[in-house]
Amino acid sequence: MSTRITVGTVLATAAILAGSASAASPLMIGPSTQKPMRTFQGYYDGHKDGYVITDVSNKTQATVWHVNFAPVLKGAKAAPEQYFVSGPAATGQLAVFASEPGETSYNPLWDEIVVKWKAGVTPVLLTSDTQISKLAKKHMLTMTDPHIVLNAPITSVGSKQTVT
Repeated sequence: MSTRITVGTVLATAAILAGSASAASPLMIGPSTQKPMRTFQGYYDGHKDGYVITDVSNKTQATVWHVNFAPVLKGAKAAPEQYFVSGPAATGQLAVFASEPGETSYNPLWDEIVVKWKAGVTPVLLTSDTQISKLAKKHMLTMTDPHIVLNAPITSVGSKQTVT
């Protein structure tokens, strides 16, 4: 059996390869510099992830946290939840993520949810969104959505770099 390669096939293949090469080349984004950023830790499914906060849709939080005020974020759709405990909390409590990089639901924008333990309940360490949902169904804590969206990309997943 013989294979015939025509000039058209060669030209089409060359065009595809050239297009792939240009698509893979880096975009011109300007010179880079390094600037220290405050990093934080949060839990996802029992392990710690590191993250930064760059923008928030609430002006007061933006001022207090020294990040950008971005009111347009408030309209973001499909942002996973990031839970913050307010009031009494277990020792070592951090924010809790509902997703992380690698998950199909991951998005660096987060719907801020405030978690509060109900009176008379002894706080336990919250380390997953599933745990929070189960405790809410048992009426041990409440969740409130203040309609605030954060731009807080996770920068390290389960890394020793996130542990201080």
